Parts: sequence; structure tokens; C-alpha cells
Amino acid sequence: MNKLPPEPAVSTDTLIGRRIRIQGRVQGVGFRPFVYRLAQQFNLTGWVQNRSGEVDIRIQGEQESLSAFQHALLEDSPPLAQPILKFAETVPLEMLTDFVIIASAADERPDIHVPPDYFTCADCLDELRDPNARRYRYPFINCTQCGPRYTLIRALPYDRPNTTLAGFPLCQDCESEYRNPLDRRFHAQPLACPVCGPQLSFRQGQTHIQQEEALAAAVAVLRAGNIVAARGVGGYHLLCDATNPDAVQRLRARKRRPQKPLAVMFPQQGEDGLDVLRQYIVLDAATAHCLSDPMRPIVLATQRPDTALVEGLAPGLRELGVFLPYSPLHHLLLSDFAGPLVATSGNLSGEPVITDSEQADSRLDRIADVFLHHDRPIERPADDPVYRLIADSPRPIRLGRGNAPLELQLPQPLPEPLLALGGHLKVTVALAWEQRVVVSPHIGELDSPRSLAVFEQVGQDLQRLYGVTAERLICDAHPQYTGTRWAKRQNLPMSSVFHHHAHASGLAGEHPAIEQWLMFTWDGVGYGPDGSLWGGETLWGKPGAWRQIAGLRQFRLPGGDKAGREPWRSAAALCWESGFDWQNTAITDWALAYHAWERGLNSPLSSAAGRLCDAAAALIMGIHRCSFEGQGPMQLEALADDCRDCDDSIELRLSMDEAEVLRWDWSVLLPLLTDQQASPAYRAAVFHNSLADVAVKQALSMGEHYPFKAVGLTGGVFQNRWLAERIVTRLSERGIPVYLPIKTPCNDGGLSFGQIIEWAASR
Repeated sequence: MNKLPPEPAVSTDTLIGRRIRIQGRVQGVGFRPFVYRLAQQFNLTGWVQNRSGEVDIRIQGEQESLSAFQHALLEDSPPLAQPILKFAETVPLEMLTDFVIIASAADERPDIHVPPDYFTCADCLDELRDPNARRYRYPFINCTQCGPRYTLIRALPYDRPNTTLAGFPLCQDCESEYRNPLDRRFHAQPLACPVCGPQLSFRQGQTHIQQEEALAAAVAVLRAGNIVAARGVGGYHLLCDATNPDAVQRLRARKRRPQKPLAVMFPQQGEDGLDVLRQYIVLDAATAHCLSDPMRPIVLATQRPDTALVEGLAPGLRELGVFLPYSPLHHLLLSDFAGPLVATSGNLSGEPVITDSEQADSRLDRIADVFLHHDRPIERPADDPVYRLIADSPRPIRLGRGNAPLELQLPQPLPEPLLALGGHLKVTVALAWEQRVVVSPHIGELDSPRSLAVFEQVGQDLQRLYGVTAERLICDAHPQYTGTRWAKRQNLPMSSVFHHHAHASGLAGEHPAIEQWLMFTWDGVGYGPDGSLWGGETLWGKPGAWRQIAGLRQFRLPGGDKAGREPWRSAAALCWESGFDWQNTAITDWALAYHAWERGLNSPLSSAAGRLCDAAAALIMGIHRCSFEGQGPMQLEALADDCRDCDDSIELRLSMDEAEVLRWDWSVLLPLLTDQQASPAYRAAVFHNSLADVAVKQALSMGEHYPFKAVGLTGGVFQNRWLAERIVTRLSERGIPVYLPIKTPCNDGGLSFGQIIEWAASR
């Protein structure tokens, strides 16, 4: 057989070989096909490979082309990617004739970055609406730039066999897209289509309907004023018509949620997707930007008066939680229904959102009229994130789908991997190792077996996904918290962190360059070093070295934890403590509580600003019992908005106690709070101004003895925009920088991160 003559040898005199390693968020975001296309663009040869969370690149070509490639690698990466150059080094040339994507491999020390769940991208939305497209109206359309991630990943590297889509073999057309480096669905792990992917199913009693007919049936039920439990990305939503009072009232009654605000999802229309929202909501630029963020959070925004929305969606409040559809199923439902839908978490009160269809059938059966299921397994729950704009910035109220797992950096490496367990309410857990922290999505209250089961699962999953095994547990110092008791049962070393030290250190951890703080840590309750219930403290120092220098005047709280849902107890405590005459015969257990308080029975000492706000809500608005935590203070802030221009305040006295802690005295507020001649809105406004001004007074007076670089505001009380913004404004006018958390919630959802920072600094 004759052989062809060999091709002329290519000169390698001008070629350079280079090895590049990229870390950061580079998995599940289309980074490898991006590298492939970039190599083609610059006529380079080599390969790209996933390496357990990092991307390894072997590339060679002309010097000028290599430089352009490396620049574009970081500057022109896909929108969802967050690449970080780990190293780039010159290596010997090899016999490379083209550029290829090679199979993933595992490293001994993986650098994992688990992506959150993403909203539906514009390209997929166009396909969803295109009658000629193969995935027209397919509720699970996705690509490398959108779709679920965290809720379906079972293991890493992020390849299809390691996801909940492993049980859905790709059809020929999808396989072709998956294997084509030039296709935007190249290695899109949740890839699916109507032929080979998950399907919808509708259940109403014994009636079962599949696929497109299931969607139409669900929309018909919504139009009839009934309630649908619809399975989404991270769990179930309970849906009903947001303009139908009867439907909303039935949902509230069945879910036993008489007054807690309900979130509303609006159809996406117009150039920026917000045209429908503008009919119902006052949208400034910052609110619009937050709503349109890729995480697609629920945003607390001001309602317009006299719209078609049901009046009782957020009783007693001016703001409503609103959001845009983020999954293709949501887009189809909202588009077909052609109006806003109440979309509240499909769960029982305080528990994590339900993810499993069988659990939904059994546990939501008394709430929902029908079920819109699908058969794409959800590996772990992820509720919707919630934000509120305070002091010109969006502040997280709850972490969830779209922004968690939240990855943060530590100022110094840790000596051992840690798992921090948060508090008891609004629980998140945080896994930390080396200089990294990963905070989980919101889990909820640890008051039920299911909450505890999800708490354990999320902690285990984070360790498994990131390839890190915790060697120590960090918990709240409160001995009765479920997380604390759980930690004691584990066969691991454990350390405890005081509640408000964690709050303070969490905010300080977001700004590690600030060396000395004056930190206001105001919330409802937290176990203090003296065994009392803190919550109105001023701390001075830094992580690992906090000193209590001021606090709210203490009072004995009748009923202890009951006061969180019964504000009359806080009001009664203040009146009894100061000898102020206030009684309410409508409260049947008033006398019993007083006798117990007199004897010191179940009446722990408290300095909680949150309980002071509860008392004000009871005295001004007659809110004696609440159906959800924070109801009284939230409605009190909304009431104060009727006197937004009010600048009046009452000066609260400051005096030193026996422990040399400066106490601010609430007793001078009682005559105002009970003054029936003044309007409730005026009293609410003066109350807020007085609390803000006492914080300002402390900050201005303490600098000489306790020098600080910045003031911090953290704890659940500072979710109150009126209070926070008045403090920020008054101190900023005097040149004092003021910070609130912007990455983690200022409420107990940020405790797990703060526990890591505080423990690391206390070593």
C-alpha cells in the first residue's frame, strides 16, 4: 500500500505552551464551552477539563493570541460565571492539533463552588414562547445559563449522572445538543425536552391529567377561585388569585395564617418585565433593579392605593412582598392566568418548604384544592429569598433559592473545618474551612421533626458536596435551643457562641478592614453571658473581644418565650416594673401572669429592644396576641409612616448600673404610649424617633472612652427601615460611618456566619 507523503512540519519557534487553572464559580455556568469557543476564536490548540470545582486549561499558540485568550477568559466569561485566576504558567509544547473538552476528573483537594438555582434566561424564554421551537411551552426548559442547580445536584463534579436528572436518559436531539461544544446546551446537566424530560401532572381527587392539559387544568382551577399546590424549583408554592378575596381568605383559613403577609408573583411583561408590577406597586429604580436581579427575590415594595389586589394580603402594612416568575413553569402559569397570583411557601407553619409529591399530597391536602406535580426530583429544599431596601441598599431578610449557598471569605485560615448551626428561629447552617464559608438557604424554625430532619440533611449535604468534613460544631450558647441540644448528641467537639456576639461578628465579618466597632445588637431575645435575655445591647470592640458597654434597662418578662407571640406580656412587664397603671380586662390570664411575675416565676430578666417594640404595639395599637413573630413591630412601623415628617422624640435617660453598663430607660415613654389624646400614628412615630435618637446619643457620647472606627446596626430590630435610616442619617451627617449587613440577614438568619467569625477570632 502506498503511503501519502508526510505534511510539512509546522514551526514551533513562535508557539508557546501555557497551563491555566481557574477557580471560583465556573461549574454549571457554561464555562467549558465558553473556553472552547474562545480557543477556536484565537486559533489555539489544547484542552479544557473540570477538576472538582476548578477548570484546568492546557493551551498553546502564538504569544499575542495567548494573551488575548487569557484576558477574555476573565473579562468576557458567561454572565453567571465568577472566574478567579489561580495560576498561569508556561509549560513545554506538546503535539496538540486541535482544542477539545475532556472528561471531568477529581482532585485530592477539591475547590468546589456549588451554584445556586438560576432564573430562566432570555434565550430560553424566547424558545418557550416560539411555536416553531422544539421546546415550545415546555415547563422544564433550561440551558447552561439558567435552570436549577443546588436543588438537583447530588454530588460533584457537576455532571448529569450526579444530578436528579440521572434517571432521564437524553433523546437523540438532546444528546446532540449536549455533545456539541458550539451549542448553548453543551453539557447543560438539567437538559430536557418534552420527549425525554420531566412532565407535569395534575391531581384533583381521583382525577389525574398529564403534560399540557395539566397546566390548563391548574389555570382553570385558579380562575375558579381555588387553591393550587404547585411544585416548583426548590419546593411547593400554594397559589391563588391575588385579586379574589374569597380565595385569599380560604388560603389564610386553611393554612392557619390569619395575618402574616402573603407574597404575590406578577406576570413578566414589557421591555424590563415590570409593566404589570407597575400597575400595583410603586417602583423606584433601586426596587426595580432588585426585582430584576438574576436571583429573582421577593422584594418588599410599597403598594399603590386602590388596585385590584385583595386588601388583606399584608394586613396593617404598607409594603407587599412581590416577585417575578423565575422558572419556566411560573412563566407559563402567570402568562396563561394573565394576572397576579398569591405564591406562598407550600409548608406547615415554621417548617421548611415541602419538596416531595407524596408529602405534599398528605400534608397539604387540607389546604390545596388541587396539585400540580412534576416528576423531576428535588434533592433538597430552597425557599425564595426575601429582600428589603434599607438605607439605599437591598438587605437580605431571608437567604434562599437564587442566592444560596452563599459563599463568603474569611480574613484568616481556620485551623479545622467547622459547621455552625445558627440559632432556633430563621435557621441557616454554615460550613467553613480554610478561608471559605458557605451559608445554607433558610431552613426555618427547629420546632418540628421535619425541620430537624432538613437541618440535619442540609448540614450533611454541604459537607458532602464541598468535600469537607466538619471537625467541630459551633452552636448558640442558649442551653435549650434545639441546635444546641442536637450538637451535644454528636460525636464531635463543640463550642458555643453568645447570640449577640454572633450578630456583631457577622456584620464585622462583612467588613474585616474595620478594626474597632460600636455595635448596636437589637433583637427579640438572645442568651447573654449573664444568663439574662439580651436584645438591646451596645457592644464595643471587635470579633473575639466584644464588651457590653450599654443596654436597655432590664425588666422581668412574664411568661418568658410566650412574650414573642403575646405582646401584652411585654407591655404589662414595663408597666408593672415602673409602677405605671395599665390594665386590660380583655386579657383573661392577666391576673395569673401578674402573680407569677410578682413571685419571679417564669419571668426572666430581659433587655430586649424587640420586646420593647412589642410593648409599644400593644399599648398603641392594642395588638395583644400575634399570629407570627414580629407582627406588632411591623405594623407599628407601618402606622408610623402616616407621620413620616414627624421629628418629635422623647429623650431617654442614660444611667450607669452596678455592672458599669450604661442603661437607657424606657419608662419615660409610657405616658406617651398610653396617651389616648394623641393619635396612634403620632405616638408610633415619636416612639421610633426616640429609639433612634438614643442610639445616636450613645454613639456621639461614647467615642472618647471607647474609640471606634464605625457604627454597626444588626439584629432583627434593624429590619425596621424607619429606625435604621434615622440612625444612619443622623450619624452620617456627623461624619460617622454606619453599616448594616448587606450579604447576610441582620436577623437570626445571619447567626451561623457570625458564629464562624466569632469563634475564629476567639481562639
